[in-house]
Amino acid sequence: MTNNDYLRSIRFLLDVGDARLVDIMKLSGISVPLEEVKSYLLNEEDPGYLKMSDEAMAYFLDGLVYYKRGKDETRPPVPQELPINNNIVLKKLRVAFELKEDDMHDILKLAGFPMGRSELSALLRKKGHINYRECGDQLLRNFLKGLTMRVRG
Repeated sequence: MTNNDYLRSIRFLLDVGDARLVDIMKLSGISVPLEEVKSYLLNEEDPGYLKMSDEAMAYFLDGLVYYKRGKDETRPPVPQELPINNNIVLKKLRVAFELKEDDMHDILKLAGFPMGRSELSALLRKKGHINYRECGDQLLRNFLKGLTMRVRG
């Protein structure tokens, strides 16, 4: 999945407009013009399509955490994790929506993609850990689908 795919899926999940996406990005300290965000949301074949950078996606994911949970001014900002991959997106969604391990399992079951506890915990480990496993596109798509069903009903 591309950063643009993540953005489109999360926008649908939250059921928000383009202007709200700009506001979410501002929460993390980056100002992106509305026209640029609209270009991110276009399909690749459309004229005006703009590929979203990893840095912009990292700021969006941090803004999403602040949007859903609030910003704690007493804590220093979290350093950006670059390049963005499926594991990072999964972790940020877990934090933003305050999901426990059981919640994540329920979401995957809801999407018709059940997974064992050890498999899921391997996705949430740091890269380089002996049990680390990369999150595939299919798993993240199903997680986003299940999370959307859970949030939007």
